[in-house]
Amino acid sequence: MKNSTLPELYAEMRRVRSFEERVGELFVRGQSAGSMLHLSIGEESAAVGVCAAMETGDTFTTHHRGHGIFLARGADPNGMMAEIAGKESGYCRGKGGSMHIADMGLGHLGANAIVGGGIPAVVGAGLSARHQQSGAVSIAFFGDGATGQGILYESMNMAALWSLPVVFVCINNQYGMGTRIDQATANPRLHERAEAFGLAARTVDGLAVEDVAEAAAELIAGARAGKPAFLAVDCYRFYGHARKDKSPYRDAAEEEEGRQKDPVQQARDKLIASGQMGEAELDALDAKIATEMDGAIDFAIAGEEPQMASMFRDVYDPSQPEPEPVRTRLDRVLAQE
Repeated sequence: MKNSTLPELYAEMRRVRSFEERVGELFVRGQSAGSMLHLSIGEESAAVGVCAAMETGDTFTTHHRGHGIFLARGADPNGMMAEIAGKESGYCRGKGGSMHIADMGLGHLGANAIVGGGIPAVVGAGLSARHQQSGAVSIAFFGDGATGQGILYESMNMAALWSLPVVFVCINNQYGMGTRIDQATANPRLHERAEAFGLAARTVDGLAVEDVAEAAAELIAGARAGKPAFLAVDCYRFYGHARKDKSPYRDAAEEEEGRQKDPVQQARDKLIASGQMGEAELDALDAKIATEMDGAIDFAIAGEEPQMASMFRDVYDPSQPEPEPVRTRLDRVLAQE
C-alpha cells in the first residue's frame, strides 16, 4: 500500500470498518471465543495510514485493539475472523483469539492484551534489523493508556540511545478504558514526551487518513535511516472499551460529537467532492467489501473447533513428547482400577 492514493486508502479503511462491524456481530451471536474483544471503529485512519507507509520485511506489534492494524497490513479476513471465533482455521489455530493474533509471515510479532506489553519487542526487532542490515523497520502500535506504562519510556530510551529503526505509534482514542486522557495526564501532548528522549515526534489528526499516511511515511523513512520516531494519531473511540462496555462514563452528546470525527466518512466525502469517485461507484465498492466480510463471518462460523489433542501444539518444542492432558491421565488411571 506504499504511496497509496485516497481511493485505495478509503477502500482499506472501509474494509477495516466492515470487518470490525462483523466482529461485533460475531460476539452478539455468541460465536466469538471468550468474553472480551475490542473494536477499533473510529481509529481506521491510524491503522491504514501507518501501514500504507510500511514495506515488505517490516515488523510490528499491536495492542488488544489490533484487528484493523493486522487487516491493513494484509491479513486474510477469513483467518482473522476464524481466530476470533476460536476455530482451527484461524491464524493461531484458535489459541490466540481476539487479543493474541500473530503471523510471522506478515511481520506480525504478536498482539498483546497486557497494556504496553508488545512495545519492547520492537526494540529487539529493531536491534536485529540493524545488526543484519536488513533495512527493516519495526513498529509498535499501542493506545494512549500505554503512555502510563514505564516499559514505553524504557523502550523509547533504548531505541534513541542505539539509533534503532523503530517507530512508536500511539493511537490516542481519548480513553484508557473509562478514563479520559485529560484526567490521566497533566500534559496530553504525548509527542513531547518522546522528544525528551531524542526521538523524532509528531501528533497528527486522525480525521484525515492522507495526513496520517504522510506523517507516517516521513517518520518511517527517518527510522529506516537510523532516527527512531514517535507518532501520536488523535482519534475517537466510537464504542466502549470492550464490546460489552456501554460506556456509561460518556454522555450522549459527547459520543455524538466524537463520532462526527469519522475518518471513513471524511475520506468518502472528499472523494466525492474532488470528483475522484462518485456516490454510485463508492456504494458499489462498499457493497463488495460488505460481501467479502459477510463471507468471513460465515467462514468462521462454519469452521471446525480445535481438537482437544491439539492443545499443546505450538506451546512446547515439537521434538519433545507432548504432556498428557489431565483428563486423559485420569481416564487412564481410573481404567486400571
